[in-house]
Amino acid sequence: MTFDTSPRPVSPLRARMIEDMTVRGFNEHTRRDYVRHVRSFAAFIGRSPDTATAEDLRLYQLHQTRIGMQPASINSSVSALRFFFTVTLDRPDLSRRLTVVPQPRRIPAVLSVEEVTLLLRAATAPKYKAAFATAYGAGLRVSEVVALKVVDIDSERMLLRVERGKGRKDRHAMLSPQLLVLLRAWWREGRRRSLLLPGGWLFPGRNPVEPLSARQLSRVVRAAAQAAGIKKRVSPHTLRHSFATHLLEQDVDIRVIQTLLGHAKLDTTALYTRVANTTIRAVTSPLDRLAPLIEGKPRPEV
Repeated sequence: MTFDTSPRPVSPLRARMIEDMTVRGFNEHTRRDYVRHVRSFAAFIGRSPDTATAEDLRLYQLHQTRIGMQPASINSSVSALRFFFTVTLDRPDLSRRLTVVPQPRRIPAVLSVEEVTLLLRAATAPKYKAAFATAYGAGLRVSEVVALKVVDIDSERMLLRVERGKGRKDRHAMLSPQLLVLLRAWWREGRRRSLLLPGGWLFPGRNPVEPLSARQLSRVVRAAAQAAGIKKRVSPHTLRHSFATHLLEQDVDIRVIQTLLGHAKLDTTALYTRVANTTIRAVTSPLDRLAPLIEGKPRPEV
């Protein structure tokens, strides 16, 4: 059985892997990435990947490191190959030979409240302003923003329904009064221009039948940040980071923020404690306790 590396015919092995991913509910983006990674591995060893050995996998990961592949890309490849060997080939002995590379946890870029205001003002259309506000006001991922439908707005309970977020989990996000105002302004404009179809997407693309793409929303956010004079590197996810950080600075319980963000692990949410200014400023440095001694003053009696 071969894993054909050409884009034309679909080999039986690749078709089987795609079926395995489809049964498990993998989205199209994940399926495409997994197939790409297995094709790259097949090209490296020069034969069908179902004939691979443990040594092939070791040499492939060594090759990835030598060519300077980033840890995130290597780990994505590991996930794809583990799935291929464990599920499609039923060879878990080979998947155990793959090594996950530790990734540095970088501090996310966060906008100030003033910068978020400038970004919203720089939005070129009501649709984009409402989309920016949704990412920031509800803390949604870009994929969740563009997947929203008009029926997902629950103005009575002041909630947004997020269907199949990360991990294919449904959840509710907060709907603030100000966000509702901006969404209603966009709804009126969209209805007037016949862009919002009954039961359709909240943020449609050029063709109202299709949603706005995550890539297009990212481009618009970057353009607005540039127009607003914001020097930081801004993406839709920056608005989500800013949402979490600003809530933390307002002393909102971190477990509440975890629920609002849809994080499975508290450790992921805890990353924002590294960028919350009020959290940092609230801590008294041990140096400050030595100030009287440094200045030659007697230490106060306890």
